[in-house]
Amino acid sequence: MATQVTVTAQRSSTFLQIAIALQTLTIFLQAVSAGLLLTSSYGEVLHSVGARVMYGASMLYLLAAVLAWKPGGGSPRPVRHATGFLVLASVQVVLGIAHVPSLHLPLGVLMFGLSVLALARR
Repeated sequence: MATQVTVTAQRSSTFLQIAIALQTLTIFLQAVSAGLLLTSSYGEVLHSVGARVMYGASMLYLLAAVLAWKPGGGSPRPVRHATGFLVLASVQVVLGIAHVPSLHLPLGVLMFGLSVLALARR
């Protein structure tokens, strides 16, 4: 029984690492597509699709954090971090739709930095 709990916790931790890595990658790709938005005709489509993928990656991160926390009864800290990322992603989407680049761009940089930090901590 104890071995099964350990294996489940290990899998959840691996899933959490993958979710953070995916989120970090999608945020980075959003920066790339933002550059394309300024220089090409298809950049807007890529950035729009990328926003949806990034938001989904943030939701996946929250799901992975909850799954890593619940079975083993570990610290809820990753859940709080993932919830914070989902809130930042929501604000980011609203700012993007409202065309407020003076806040949208710095928030994207902050999110990328925080995501890299979260990835390095795992």
